[in-house]
Amino acid sequence: MSGSITAPDTGRTPYRVVLAGARGHGRRHLGNIRRLQEQGIVRLVGICELQPLAGQELDGLGRPEQSTDFAALLDSVRPDLAVVCTPIPTHARLALTAAERGVHLLLEKPPAPSWAQFRRIAAGVAAAGVACQIGFQSLGSHAVPAVRELLADGAIGKPSGIGAAGAWSRDESYYRRAPWAGRRRLNGTDVLDGALTNPLAHAVATALAIDGSTRGEDVASVETELFHANAIEADDTSCVRISTTRGSIVTVAATLCAEQPGEPYVVVHGSSGRITYWYKQDRIRLHRAGHEPAELSYGRTDLLENLLAHLSGQAPLLVPPAATGAFMRVAEAVRQAPDPVALPADAWRSLPGESAPRRAVPGVDGLVAASADTLSLYSELGVSWALHSSVHA
Repeated sequence: MSGSITAPDTGRTPYRVVLAGARGHGRRHLGNIRRLQEQGIVRLVGICELQPLAGQELDGLGRPEQSTDFAALLDSVRPDLAVVCTPIPTHARLALTAAERGVHLLLEKPPAPSWAQFRRIAAGVAAAGVACQIGFQSLGSHAVPAVRELLADGAIGKPSGIGAAGAWSRDESYYRRAPWAGRRRLNGTDVLDGALTNPLAHAVATALAIDGSTRGEDVASVETELFHANAIEADDTSCVRISTTRGSIVTVAATLCAEQPGEPYVVVHGSSGRITYWYKQDRIRLHRAGHEPAELSYGRTDLLENLLAHLSGQAPLLVPPAATGAFMRVAEAVRQAPDPVALPADAWRSLPGESAPRRAVPGVDGLVAASADTLSLYSELGVSWALHSSVHA
């Protein structure tokens, strides 16, 4: 899927990498670093984790220095770049710690739990002159520019709006994975671990990218409807409608309480057709008047590879902080909205999950799809538990 890059002859390759957060989602980054180390492009020189990695976890990675102190680790091993995949509330502190030392960054999404912290990160990396890639991997898909080109060519006529839908399922163990899981705040600190801002954040960012509205100033207003079926603070079933400064409409409907989980997608509506894009699969389906539906698949550029290519002067960054400003405006609207409404007990049911029971909301799969299809909020689709719940920001 992703293309490999050639390590440039700069005298500094392989690039020296530190990974902060090597378990949980961080295992994916660890595997990716292992792949690039086998190609001779990078060398893992440090790992920041609460419990040291050992045995098979380090296969193919040599003996990187390990520490629980990120700043001390950076000072000791002096890497070229750091991959940060730690709890959301730590992102700003760790990103600035790296930037102050001239260390380039791949910062896992969401970049921050608030607009203020996001601005601190953006200002800090700019002042330090370091490159910062935000880990919205879907934005490395070659399908995103392909869809935008189809729209520019008038393939589906005049665009009338974009809807995104994500119907996933998470069992109760998901919300026990860390003290901050499913929280909006923890010990007075913003967390924002909700469906729209963390697990299905790619749906928001990808829809905005296809719309061409990626900067913070591109967002005019955001309507939010936030709910939870699980015993958590944050939303697990929610939707937003974003109005942009150029007059376009983007809706995103998400749930972690699906009855039958499916692939998330973005659908672009036009006057003479539609484009459906399954962003985890890099696959699109083009429907247009007078033609048979066409399916196309695309490749994807790995964001760490793109960062390395950027550092060697071979490519621009795909997802710099500025390209996630619109997403962060949406996240800020979610943060500032009233706390999510708990669904009544008769609105969900308990089903067996992978490792623990899971809560499913009957009919929510169709509701999420209907939102993307009609660009409507849940309350506008007649579901009783969503009536009178919209908040405009």
